Amino acid sequence: MTGNRITYRTADGVRIPGTWRHAFICNGGTYFLTDLFIYADGLIDCWGLVTVEEFQDKLRSGWVATGIPDGAEASAHDLGGWKISQPRTWLTPELVVAEVGDTIDQLNGRPDSTGRCLAAVDTFLADRTEENRAGARAAFLSIPVSLRRYALGDMDLKDWPLRVLVAGPGGETYIPLDQPITQEDYDSAVAYFEDRARWIAERPTRVPADGPVASHAPALKLYHSYPNKPVADPGRQALRNDYPASIVVGEISYLSVAHAYWALSVAQPEARAMIVTADTFSTARKLATAAPRREGWEQARTAVMTSLLRAKYDQHPDLAEILLATDDTTVIYDDADSAFWGDNAGQGRNWTGRLLELVRSELHARRTGISGL
Repeated sequence: MTGNRITYRTADGVRIPGTWRHAFICNGGTYFLTDLFIYADGLIDCWGLVTVEEFQDKLRSGWVATGIPDGAEASAHDLGGWKISQPRTWLTPELVVAEVGDTIDQLNGRPDSTGRCLAAVDTFLADRTEENRAGARAAFLSIPVSLRRYALGDMDLKDWPLRVLVAGPGGETYIPLDQPITQEDYDSAVAYFEDRARWIAERPTRVPADGPVASHAPALKLYHSYPNKPVADPGRQALRNDYPASIVVGEISYLSVAHAYWALSVAQPEARAMIVTADTFSTARKLATAAPRREGWEQARTAVMTSLLRAKYDQHPDLAEILLATDDTTVIYDDADSAFWGDNAGQGRNWTGRLLELVRSELHARRTGISGL
């Protein structure tokens, strides 16, 4: 239920994780579409923080509504209002409380009702007594009915194997339309869980077809360094665009990628010539800032930078080796002057870092003889 909807509240200086779900709150006879915020410490914000017990009272009183009468007035605060016609809902106060309980378990990293059910199923499969089946069935029926179809994470069969397994041959499921379970149904469900157990056991050793990937590639941050001249062993400082590694583009030689970028950005030839001969990157940027940009530059600048980076590492094999040595790291480029080119403490788009990763991949492909064409 929590999914990726994660929020926090601060209590006594401690950040408490939470999530939210949609709900209607009835206030003054109007049903307001809003969000319930559920936190790991068991508090629920339904226009005021309450405990789970108090939340149950809010449900019983109708403050948090699980049903809306026909013709009721509804509102989404500043978005609009409407009148309810032919309302349909499957929610009950008990169901909402059960779902909220699952959410609190998930936020705390504890097994929720689904986790407890699957553990009981494992117990039954290991020792197939009727007592263990009854325990698995009780655990299954403790899953909120709205969540049972998701228990196995199988969107084709949904909870069918669970329904069959806990019912047993000749038994009945919780769904009235289901036919009594046949031996064939039961054998199929048992085989499903045996295959599932093998798959789960093998999963940690499986390598994706495209190769193993860390959940978060290690990061490399390229900080400002303000180099004035090339050095014998520049290290990763050489990966900065302002590092003085001259590149030739067309018939013009530029002192650095940054010089070339700023020179190509300006509309006036005389400003471009001054930038080309600027003694430092800082001077080149100041000259460019004072001059008008070329028409369409914002839309073309990423392509230009890509070409300049390719030129730099093609023309400087020693620097290409430094870039290649970063392997598969995520490149975080620090650029206080640009939220477009820099990461800037997570607030920027980090296009320089992304393009360095692209050029690095191209260098790897060239070295290994892999081509996409």
